[in-house]
Amino acid sequence: MADPIPLPLAGADRRRISIFGATGSIGESTVDLILRAGGPAAYDTVAVTGARNVARLAEIAIALRARIAVTADPACLPALRDALAGTGIETAAGEAALIEAADRPADWIMSGIVGFAGFAPGLAALRHGSTLALANKESLVAAGPLLMSTAATHGARILPVDSEHSAVFQALAGEDTAAVERVIITASGGAFRDWPLEKLATATVEQASSHPNWAMGQRITIDSASMFNKALEVIETREYFGFTPSQIEVLVHPESLVHALVGFRDGALMAHLGAPDMRHAIGYALNWPERAALPVSRLDLAAIGRLSFAAPDPARYPALDLAREVMEIRGLAGAVFNAAKEAALDAFIDRQIRFPAMAEVVRQVLARMSANSGLGNAAISLDNLCEADREARALAREAARSLSGA
Repeated sequence: MADPIPLPLAGADRRRISIFGATGSIGESTVDLILRAGGPAAYDTVAVTGARNVARLAEIAIALRARIAVTADPACLPALRDALAGTGIETAAGEAALIEAADRPADWIMSGIVGFAGFAPGLAALRHGSTLALANKESLVAAGPLLMSTAATHGARILPVDSEHSAVFQALAGEDTAAVERVIITASGGAFRDWPLEKLATATVEQASSHPNWAMGQRITIDSASMFNKALEVIETREYFGFTPSQIEVLVHPESLVHALVGFRDGALMAHLGAPDMRHAIGYALNWPERAALPVSRLDLAAIGRLSFAAPDPARYPALDLAREVMEIRGLAGAVFNAAKEAALDAFIDRQIRFPAMAEVVRQVLARMSANSGLGNAAISLDNLCEADREARALAREAARSLSGA
């Protein structure tokens, strides 16, 4: 049994924070920055959450002296309780517990849960007028208008944590968005950017899970290889910043040093450069509106020598055209796109379908749901989102079964 942990008294000099998805790559980077900045002496950690890695979740909860630790998997609750026995840290499990933890007031919340599962906790946190550091891109893709209107209603602020959107946010500082002509977000191209197209059908889960530049979780790394992550980010750019689809461009940039560029009507391009380290975007959101010293590598441009860019090949990355289709449909199309993408990814990881079939699964689901329902005109409510998500996943599983082995 662990010794009880004395919790510092909350005070005006300690910001209340919560970290959702603490055991993922975004969460771990956030924990690293919090501990470097003083940990419990500087921050009052309200909640930390994770999935099945309860041993690590318990370590984080103890290190940050969190008030509650929540696992998304109810089956993991006994192990979490055992790991935190005697510490005084509360434990809970399941979807309702995640939302209840998000409903505990905090000043700054990291939304780092991967997938649509991160939407409801983020929405709950916004109702307290908190600052939501948003790494969960699926929230804006599926329900951008609802998320942004909730923030406005409750006086909350959403700060982007995706490296590309943080870069755009920083490039726009002090600028008039009416003067913006174009926004360019960059993509590494993922694990298969140099593969012959005909070889993609033989790509394995292990090969897709290895990123050339970034250290990320398996799902987002595979999404990078298919460029579904960039497709989500294109939609996210529209929802967060309000730019039209025609203003948003994507460039393949293998070095992953230029994260985004903003072009203005006078012809100027403002570029954001930085090492491929998520602690930059996280640290910017954590310390905004100030800039704090961060433990990230400094670029030596002379040593780098050159930066390269290329237009993405539509045949290699069909997800980008699907994102354009989603932005044209609007309504619940983003929720359908995201749900179908997540289900298709599950099928690939389970080795049910081949790598290129993921895009075909999403295409089929979008076509069926846009043809059979008022997808573009549907109200974006939590109930409608959940129903669209459920239906899209069911159709995606059906499509994956039909494409099995294709």
